[in-house]
Amino acid sequence: MKCPSCGEPESKVIDSRSLGDEIRRRRECIKCKSRFTTHERLHHRSLYVIKKDGRREEFNREKLFSGIRKACEKRPMPMGTIDKLVENIETELYSVGRNEIPSSLIGKIVVSKLAEIDHIAYIRFASVYYEFSDISTLKHAVDNLIESKLGAPLDGQLPLLKTGDIDISKRRNRQKNQDGK
Repeated sequence: MKCPSCGEPESKVIDSRSLGDEIRRRRECIKCKSRFTTHERLHHRSLYVIKKDGRREEFNREKLFSGIRKACEKRPMPMGTIDKLVENIETELYSVGRNEIPSSLIGKIVVSKLAEIDHIAYIRFASVYYEFSDISTLKHAVDNLIESKLGAPLDGQLPLLKTGDIDISKRRNRQKNQDGK
């Protein structure tokens, strides 16, 4: 491991910690005494994703991370939630025991995990994954989520509203009264 400060190839390990599937190592350069951190990960066997059109491409953890991160953008999530989610999904995919995994299986796993973590992120990801063609399919997905997953909102989230919970005309009148118009 080359030192990021001086480029010296020799360093010594000061501290090691296991973080799930990876090891975090604190290192010190032999030459300049600069300290830096490395993360080591076990290289799994090759895993290929079978796309909808039949193409095969190597599994890309960063692509999975990027898709989930976009769905979770601007959501109130604790630090490391997305990293842990991606790690759990990747572990689950490798534990299937096959070298080729259909992209639909990955999508189903992500959708189910997001439904447990954040309802808005779930709807965002599901809208792309299920390719909602119109607002009625989106409403159907939200209704299904309400029926199947919601007894109470998850911590830090507002509840999803059922149809008819808010009378739009009352809300508009209330807003006009508050604005003094």
